[in-house]
Amino acid sequence: MTQEKYLTKALVAAIIVASLGNFVDIYDLLLFSIVRVNSLKSFGLEGAQLTESGISLLNIQMAGLLLGGILWGMLGDRKGRLYVLFGSIFIYSAANMMNAFVHSTTTYGLCRFIAGIGLAGELGAGITLVAELMPKAKRGYATTIVAATGVLGTLAAYFVADLFDWRTSFFVGGCLGFIILLLRIGVAESGIFKESKEALNRGNFFALFRNRKTFFKYLRCILIGLPFWTVAGIFMTLSPEFGKVLNVQGEVNAGASVACYSAGIVFGDMISGLLSQMLQSRIKAVYVFLALSMLSLVVFLTQNGLSLPHFYWLCGAVGVATGYWVIFITIATEQFGTNIRATVTTTVPNFVRGAVIPLSLLFQLFKTYFNGSIVSSGSVLVLISYGIAFLALMKMKDSFHKDLNYIEEFN
Repeated sequence: MTQEKYLTKALVAAIIVASLGNFVDIYDLLLFSIVRVNSLKSFGLEGAQLTESGISLLNIQMAGLLLGGILWGMLGDRKGRLYVLFGSIFIYSAANMMNAFVHSTTTYGLCRFIAGIGLAGELGAGITLVAELMPKAKRGYATTIVAATGVLGTLAAYFVADLFDWRTSFFVGGCLGFIILLLRIGVAESGIFKESKEALNRGNFFALFRNRKTFFKYLRCILIGLPFWTVAGIFMTLSPEFGKVLNVQGEVNAGASVACYSAGIVFGDMISGLLSQMLQSRIKAVYVFLALSMLSLVVFLTQNGLSLPHFYWLCGAVGVATGYWVIFITIATEQFGTNIRATVTTTVPNFVRGAVIPLSLLFQLFKTYFNGSIVSSGSVLVLISYGIAFLALMKMKDSFHKDLNYIEEFN
């Protein structure tokens, strides 16, 4: 086999396993939002308890993601991208299976925490591996495939949850994870990583805080993704509550809302990825989608009396407008050198996911201030998260043409 054919085969294999891994990752990550009400009702919870316990369990899962993001990121730069792809999928697949047998919110929370730790490594390691194997002029196409395929996992979660009970849905996720784990045997490690094994500060998470320039570059990578989980973690997870206040004609199902939103994200990710290739700029593509996303939420919060199908279509439209997740992750990957790249690419999306914790606390605080109005609380949250994202993006350097074969200096 020629060197060129070997590299092509390695790249295709990496894209496939990263895509399928992200598929299962997203399946599990948003499955809780889909089965939240039914699973908590099986424990005897009703009314306000469903919202309060749901937010608490979501925060526990996100805390696991934060811890796991740091752990897997450091291991990805020290041990290799494949090490993380194997370890993370094993942990969250096992946690998924355990989740099928819980009978209290305490054990439920423990399983979500463990699953969060496992889930944290999947996307970052996959995107890093693919980006380092792909020629720079076509990186956007490969990462678009990985992200778009991954988000389809939410659709799978919705249909599985619709066909089976919530316990079976978690068990199916665990089985899928172990199957994909077997498919990863034989996938090649990144050549760029192999060449950087002697570099200083490999996987040193704390080196990112060593100087002002590096820290703010890292912080900006996180902040431009803040709106994504404002929408997913607050608006879509609590869509039944928003549906009541907005007088939607019918009972809104959170699973259906998340599925429609995620279907929209699939198209948005593909469009934003292709747009960045066409404009040859990641930053310009994110500007466009941030503006569209903010506009879509204004429409979401100002509609009244929509039919149930129209409400779900609106959730899908919000998903399309917010579908810049793939570009956001690619930007983080391209901003830093090989010795710290996996750490950044893994921790950045998980800090954004973990931002649901302060965002949900702010949402609850605003609800108290606005006498329980979730529309007013959501509106203020949109202004804050999108304003921060726009400010962060203004200071970001475009990385479309950047060569990734370099070492990050922390002087």
